[in-house]
This record gives sequence, structure tokens and C-alpha cells, in this order.
Amino acid sequence: MINLEFSDAAIAALDYERYHHPHPQVQRKMEVLYLKSQGLPHHQIRQLCRIQSRTTLVTYLRQYEEGGIEALKQLHYKGQSSQLNAHIASLKAHFEAHPPRTAAEAQAEIERLTGIKRSPTQIKAFLKRIGMQSRKVGYLPGKAATPEKISEQEQFRRDELEPRIAEARAGERALFLSMLPILSTGLTWVFSGALRASL
Repeated sequence: MINLEFSDAAIAALDYERYHHPHPQVQRKMEVLYLKSQGLPHHQIRQLCRIQSRTTLVTYLRQYEEGGIEALKQLHYKGQSSQLNAHIASLKAHFEAHPPRTAAEAQAEIERLTGIKRSPTQIKAFLKRIGMQSRKVGYLPGKAATPEKISEQEQFRRDELEPRIAEARAGERALFLSMLPILSTGLTWVFSGALRASL
């Protein structure tokens, strides 16, 4: 068991940094140490912070023990630099002049210009990294009724609807009106067959 001493100032700093530090990995380290400062046992800290390995937890605690909060802020993972980094200036200028409509279009352009192929997800991350943002798009409204459609509706009203309404008024036909649920924009006419006077 690693025993650490926490001042009130250190606890306040851990509490702040676990929410406000820009890197999520550092936030996680701060959360671990904050929970440790509150007296939680290691197994519970691992469970709350979703840390699988005991070694990871001990590493965070040792970093704090050796260098305090500043040591927790150090990220030692360097990773592999992207081949696209060599083309940032030219790609940024190209996309500012010709913004891509989709990630797939940006992917094709990058491959055409640089010969480097990356997945759409990697392309999105790269574009975000160089300061480009996704454009918000809307939808196109449905097509307005065309004169042909209006004339079809008018013909239906004249040739089918009005004669059936007249038959219903004369008692020769039953007429039922119903509304479709929620999605309806108007009435739906439901006609029964012609009724005989004997009915």
C-alpha cells in the first residue's frame, strides 16, 4: 500500500485539474489521485476510473509521489508522426480554396495530391488538427407541387370526390372521413361501396 500525504491545496488542485485539464489522460490521473486523497481503497479507485491494471494505478501514484501534480501532467507517449504532417501547409491552402463536401472527397483529394491514403476517420482527425471544421448542412425541402400534380388533384376532386360526396348526401353511398396519425398533412377520404336504397 502506498501512503501519500495530501495538503488542502493539493486536494483542491487535483479536484480542479480532474475536470479542467485539456488532456483526458491527465484528467484521469488527477481523478485517481483525488480519489486516493479521499481515502478510497485501490480496488475501488480502479473500479471507478476503469483501470484494469494494478500497475497503471501504482504508476500514477508513484508519479505523484516523486513529482507532485506537475509530474502527473507529463505525457511520455510520443507516438508516430503522421506522414501528412509534411503536407500540412499545401493541403490547408488547397482545402481553404476548395472545401471538400465529405470526408471521402477529402480522402480522395489527399491521396491524389500526396499519394498518401488514410481512412475517412483519420482524414477527419487530420483536418480538425489543421484547424478545419465541418460545415453544418441542412436538408432540401421537398419539391413543390407541379402544375401536372395540381391538375391531377383537381381532376380527382372533380371526377371522383365530388360525385361520391353527392351520392353520400343522397343516401346512396356511405362516406367515412379519417385522419392518419400525426404524419398526416390533411384528411384521408375512405369510401365504401355504393349503398342500395333497400339498405
